[in-house]
Amino acid sequence: MTTVALYGKVLRQEHASYLQLMLDKLNDSGYRMIFYKPFWEKIQKLVQAGGEAELFTSHKDLAENADYLFSIGGDGTLLDTITLIRDSGIPVLGINLGRLGFLSSVPKDKIIKAVDDIDKGSYKIEERSLLRLDSDEDLFGDTNYALNELTLHKREAQSMLTIRAYVDGKFMNSYWADGLIVATPTGSTAYSMSCGGPIVTPDSGNLIITPIATHNLTVRPIVIPDSSEVSLIVEGRNHKYNLGLDSRYVGLEKPLELRVKKENFGINLLQLEHEAFFTTIRKKLNWGLDNRN
Repeated sequence: MTTVALYGKVLRQEHASYLQLMLDKLNDSGYRMIFYKPFWEKIQKLVQAGGEAELFTSHKDLAENADYLFSIGGDGTLLDTITLIRDSGIPVLGINLGRLGFLSSVPKDKIIKAVDDIDKGSYKIEERSLLRLDSDEDLFGDTNYALNELTLHKREAQSMLTIRAYVDGKFMNSYWADGLIVATPTGSTAYSMSCGGPIVTPDSGNLIITPIATHNLTVRPIVIPDSSEVSLIVEGRNHKYNLGLDSRYVGLEKPLELRVKKENFGINLLQLEHEAFFTTIRKKLNWGLDNRN
C-alpha cells in the first residue's frame, strides 16, 4: 500500500474544505496516510481522517515508512520539510494554501487532479541541491543545510556588517552591507531575487552570492560553480548578526568562519507533468503580460 505523509504547520478554517477533499480522495484511491503529530493536533477538529489517524513525529518515523510527503501550506512550510526528509529521498509535493508558492506548486483547486496524476504516474521527480554549513561551533546540529539560502544579516540598525568572503580559499571581496546571501538555484527566486540577484534554473549547478543593501554600489551579485566552497567571516566593529538557514536562525556575537558548500545529498520535489520552471515564473512573476492600457 502506498503511504503518503502529510505535513503542515497551521490550517486556516477557510482552507479546511480543500484539505478534506484531498483526504477523501486519498482514502478513495487506497492510500495510507500518516500525519505529522503537531499538525494533526491543530487540524483534527476541522477534518476527518477516515479512521484513526496514524501519526509521525520525526525523520526516523519517515525513512522507511512513507512513499511521498505532501507539504500543506506555502513555501515556508515546504522548506521546513527538509529537516524531516533529510537524505531519505522521499519525494515532496507542495500543496499551496499560502500565497506566492514557487515551491508549493499545486493550487488548492487542483488538489484532486494532482492525486489523479500521481495515481497515473503523470509526474516527474526533480532533485534540488542543498547548501551545507560547517563551522567550528555546532550551530544547527545535524540539520545544518538549506534548500533556499544561507543568510547573514545585521542585528543593529545603526551600523553595517563587514563580511570577508573567500571562494576555494582565495579572497574574493569584503562586503560592507546589511548582510549577505548565499543561495542555491532553488533559492534564486526567493530572498536573493528580492535583493537584485539573478534567476537561474534549478539544474544549473551554481551558487549565487548576493549582498543585501551593499554600501558599494559597484558590488553586484555573482554566480559561481556549486563545486566551490565559500568561506565567510564577519569582522569590524559590529559582530552582532543573525545567521539563517532558510527559515531557521541563530544569533551570533563574535567572528566565526562559516564554510558553505553544496550538500552531498539533495531533496526530491515531485512536479506534475504540466508544470515546468518557466511556466511557474511566468505565472508567479507575471512575465509576458501586457499591462499597457
